[in-house]
Amino acid sequence: MTSVLYDVPGPRAILRNRILGAVTVLVIVALFAWIIWLMIDTGQLSAQKWSIFSYSLIWEQILHGLRSTVLAFISAAIGALALSVVLAVGRLSDHAWVRAPFTVIIEVFRAIPVLIFMMIMYYGLPSIGVSVSPYVAVVVALIAYNGSVMAEAIRAGVVSLPNGQTEAGYAIGLRKTGVMTFILLPQAFTAMLPVILAQLVVTLKDTALGSIITYDELLYVAKLIGGQLQYGRPYIPAAIVMGGIYIALCLLLSFVARLVEKRLRKSPRAAAVAADPRRHEDATVTSVIAQQGDGDLTAGGR
Repeated sequence: MTSVLYDVPGPRAILRNRILGAVTVLVIVALFAWIIWLMIDTGQLSAQKWSIFSYSLIWEQILHGLRSTVLAFISAAIGALALSVVLAVGRLSDHAWVRAPFTVIIEVFRAIPVLIFMMIMYYGLPSIGVSVSPYVAVVVALIAYNGSVMAEAIRAGVVSLPNGQTEAGYAIGLRKTGVMTFILLPQAFTAMLPVILAQLVVTLKDTALGSIITYDELLYVAKLIGGQLQYGRPYIPAAIVMGGIYIALCLLLSFVARLVEKRLRKSPRAAAVAADPRRHEDATVTSVIAQQGDGDLTAGGR
């Protein structure tokens, strides 16, 4: 098959690419070998520095830090997802008096660095008589920043959908709320899922910033372990161990994300409609309108 994006490389180009690839691999291997040699030469791989990890008390501290990291991440992820939906819907409002405040909130939250947000929450609020725990400061800062970023991703997903999606929703009797809830937002979530999941990985890694405000997560525990003078200040071993834990957490999150993405793209409802569209078309439209009608009746009763 002939490529339309670039010319097929000839013999010289193939040879050149292979040489460049081999040189790149050799440079990377040499760099890793140099780093390992430096660690050996400075005693970072000595038994003295690594013997600290032979104590159960150290692993209890690491597990405590892991639990704190996971707790902060789960709370921040749930809060950020909920906030992102609210901000995205407000940002997409047809009314300027609703859209403008939400736009300002999104831009402000996106502009403030997460660490500064944490420090304002933990060190700034006590000056006006409001004290919060490190956990609350970390979670609120992560929710505000990542929620605003994901809100823009959801908004972009909605805007990228064809106008026919909205027109079809209005044609079957739905109003703006029903179109957004049943048609646009589900498709936007599916389309922007890779971006949202990538931002959740960033949220997981940003929990490490909590160590600056004494939140006892993994990096905070690594600093405590690395500062042990009797073991030769094993900062490098502690960083290697904690880095391995972070890598494992990110890989686990990516694995779960891929499973969720596959299930969303292969839902039973989509498979049933694809198998027999005429059989499910009327029922689907009727059920959607009924759901919106029930919501309207409930709101009217209130």
